[in-house]
Amino acid sequence: MINIKNLSKKYESENDNTMALKDVNLNIKKGEIFGIIGPSGAGKSTLIRTINLLEEPTKGKIKIKDKDLTNMTSENLRKKRKEIGMIFQDFNLLSSRTVFKNVSLPLEISGVNKRHRNKKVDKLLDLVGLSEKADSYPANLSGGQKQRVGIARALANDPELLLSDEATSSLDPESTSEILDLLAKIRLELDLTIVLITHEMEVIKEICDRVAVIENGEIVEKGNVIDIFSRPQKDITKRFIKNIIDFELPPKVKENLYNFNNKNGEFIRVNFIGELTHQPLISNVIKKYGINANILYGNIDEIQDTPFGTLVLKLEGDYKKVEESIFYLKGKGLLVEVLEDERVNKFVS
Repeated sequence: MINIKNLSKKYESENDNTMALKDVNLNIKKGEIFGIIGPSGAGKSTLIRTINLLEEPTKGKIKIKDKDLTNMTSENLRKKRKEIGMIFQDFNLLSSRTVFKNVSLPLEISGVNKRHRNKKVDKLLDLVGLSEKADSYPANLSGGQKQRVGIARALANDPELLLSDEATSSLDPESTSEILDLLAKIRLELDLTIVLITHEMEVIKEICDRVAVIENGEIVEKGNVIDIFSRPQKDITKRFIKNIIDFELPPKVKENLYNFNNKNGEFIRVNFIGELTHQPLISNVIKKYGINANILYGNIDEIQDTPFGTLVLKLEGDYKKVEESIFYLKGKGLLVEVLEDERVNKFVS
């Protein structure tokens, strides 16, 4: 659906040159919800605005359905933008127009006749659950309702692609959840592809199929959401995930690791994903290898209906049997991290 290749954006001024994007490469599949997360100033909004060329890239290519936007004439680009809807953090509604007329605006600009326009707006307001607010003005709406209007307006021209720029960051948790549910619903009902910019990992966890992490204008990590959560590689990714899943070990566990005696066994951290969380793998390994497994720490979460669990264990017994047990767990598809010291962590795959 979207192919971004070697995309860079430089802002130039008399006193300073800033590289907002540096050789960004992304492929976004049709029908998926693709998240882009990063801290403030990382280049998230610049990136999403280059996708529809509201920001012109300094170099690189942006293809949507094999059409290169960077080589289009102004007229063809205007037509192409009608296939791309966009929703914003601050809603961008016209205060002097009712909800109905705000949603109607893109259709008016496109020259759609009044009868078809009214029919389409009624349908969109029903889709976003705001039919009863058609004659209300933005000032009389909650933040979540305003964003629903923004979504309905973005869908007015039947886009195949929806860009969301921090659409939930100014909403309360309940409204955020409702908006995410709505986006998931319209993705399925309208066969949309959605690119979602956010600085909230909870949003990524709840709705996205894949995610890219951006830092200082560069994509530093990308992959399926469950893979990124279960095995983050970069420090910035770990910091984002820590808000949801805390990989930091409790102080008592750390103390035991620092006083670790190799002859007594191994400390390991094991991540379980999906159906593996329901299998008795730890009890199996105890029976199979005749070792002891002391559970020092554990938690379980769910990422888009996929269970994800973490256990910190101390395996004790014959050294060879302990090592064999670790390879057994790895062979069953678990992610196993040997913890000789919290200062020396290394994933074993």
